[in-house]
Amino acid sequence: MVLKIGVIGTGAIGQDHIRRITNKLSGGKIVAVTDVNKEQAKAIVETQNLDAKIYDDGHELIKAEEVDAVVVTSWGPTHEEFVLAAIEVGKPVFCEKPLAITAEGCKKIVEAEIATGKSLVQVGYMRRYDTGYRALKNVIESGKIGEPLIVHCAHRNPTVPDTYTGDMAIVDTFIHEIDVLRWLLNDDYVSVQIVAPRKTSNALEHLQDPLIVLLETKQGIRINAEIFVNCQYGYDIQCQVVGETGIANLPEPSSVVLRSEAKLSTEILVDWKDRFIDSYDTELQDWINSTLKGEVNGPTAWDGYVAAVTSDACLEAKESGNIVQISLEKRPEFYNKNLVVVEKI
Repeated sequence: MVLKIGVIGTGAIGQDHIRRITNKLSGGKIVAVTDVNKEQAKAIVETQNLDAKIYDDGHELIKAEEVDAVVVTSWGPTHEEFVLAAIEVGKPVFCEKPLAITAEGCKKIVEAEIATGKSLVQVGYMRRYDTGYRALKNVIESGKIGEPLIVHCAHRNPTVPDTYTGDMAIVDTFIHEIDVLRWLLNDDYVSVQIVAPRKTSNALEHLQDPLIVLLETKQGIRINAEIFVNCQYGYDIQCQVVGETGIANLPEPSSVVLRSEAKLSTEILVDWKDRFIDSYDTELQDWINSTLKGEVNGPTAWDGYVAAVTSDACLEAKESGNIVQISLEKRPEFYNKNLVVVEKI
């Protein structure tokens, strides 16, 4: 059986997903695309040799009979609208982050999904599919280092463009840590504080860089996270979990150890796409497989909502410098199921 997929948004990430579904993954076929730039959508169909119809807008694509499931990779502020439309017609939808640009928007999606009685939404937090993070989670859950006490982590980029704003450090960059650390520890956050150390001379005038985020979880685990988006030397993701009886580190990406010019060295990646390319492949393959079986096994709409609430608190903490409480409603029973079933395609 083949999952017939419609893609809304043919920008960079949309093009990447179309390529991987068409050329690398199994079980899925792109049958429809749409973009605000219709010429771009047409060019993608032609260059990828897709047997796909080009629709004028996302709503037409979602309602199309030939579309079984939808991938939303359009501009962030449109995500809420298209995800809600997919839920309304009962079609599974994979949505790149953010699920919506406000916590209220995410909550609407959660409520709409619960009202259908079927889990339909997966959010694109690909780090949960990274082999390194999965290995780290296995160590934590095995009890080999005892109960986690402290987490040290860092998210470093070599540079960012002039259009990168201070809020983007949270909503675009640190949002990945917000999701993956919560998943890694199986714990929710209760408070956050953000402090600003000495500013790097490499940051533009409008941008405070780096930042340190201090999170506390319900179980009392303390997280200190560095966001440094002008580190110059490469794209570097670090995570260390300190437990009662041991310490576990996120594995480094594999690279050749080089002995040359009187130095022992390994290469550091500079492009985030290279760091997590395999995670994207695994993520989309899992979504296709799960959807074909009538299941949703990846990050849910509730996870998208929690990330939005947490990022809002981070933004408030960044502005005020104070410790900000993170208040979440009780997780709905709907999202506590180990396996949530949708109608099979």
